[in-house]
Amino acid sequence: MLGLLEGIEEYNNQGALLGLEGVDDGELLGALRKMNPINRLRMVSKLSNTGSASKGSRAEMEKFFGELPVNIKEALVKGELRLADSIIYSIKPVTSKTIKLFETQDDKEIGLRNISNSKLPKNQAFLVSGIILLAGTAADASKDKVIATSYKGLEDFPAIANGEFNLKSNKKQIVPETSNTVFKTGNNHYLPLGYYKLANPRLIHDDVLIEMTVELGTMDGIPQNTYIYAAMHGTITTP
Repeated sequence: MLGLLEGIEEYNNQGALLGLEGVDDGELLGALRKMNPINRLRMVSKLSNTGSASKGSRAEMEKFFGELPVNIKEALVKGELRLADSIIYSIKPVTSKTIKLFETQDDKEIGLRNISNSKLPKNQAFLVSGIILLAGTAADASKDKVIATSYKGLEDFPAIANGEFNLKSNKKQIVPETSNTVFKTGNNHYLPLGYYKLANPRLIHDDVLIEMTVELGTMDGIPQNTYIYAAMHGTITTP
């Protein structure tokens, strides 16, 4: 047990990774009594020392340690996985009133999206802390022009700003139907452009479908070759 604790000192909420949360007090005391006095003192000291407080989406991720799959918990404890900031993104054309940002036929491709088949890779779990939605008009529909497009705030795209979006994971709602006006942050100097901070972050497990859909009430005023950039910002487990 002490060896495992050496590997997770960088994390707060260590008890959730070790499976100690909710353990019966008598069971824990019994395990401590079996240790020699020096090891017992070290164990109590480590369990009671939370270290410096984590910040941002990392702090939010640590609150969800108890919900991580056992294999990911074990890999974090052993140091085979760590926590990292990440943005999962996808770019899709606005060719109809319904735009599906992540689809099962998608392949990972630099500049267009960074996951395949609308799923996280094996042994990765991702906490969605915030969502970004931007739009831009490409010079034409070629891949190079789409990737080279300047993506801007929805203030320049009223028809998109007045639409709605939703986000699901494994058919469960992360964000229900919500107005796209939440992404109009151009006049808010405390937030990145097009960033919507979730008051209730949610965990996405590996190998489950991610679905993000934008619904528009009209296509009026949307130029040809307009594309949407959608991204989920948060903390991910990574080697």
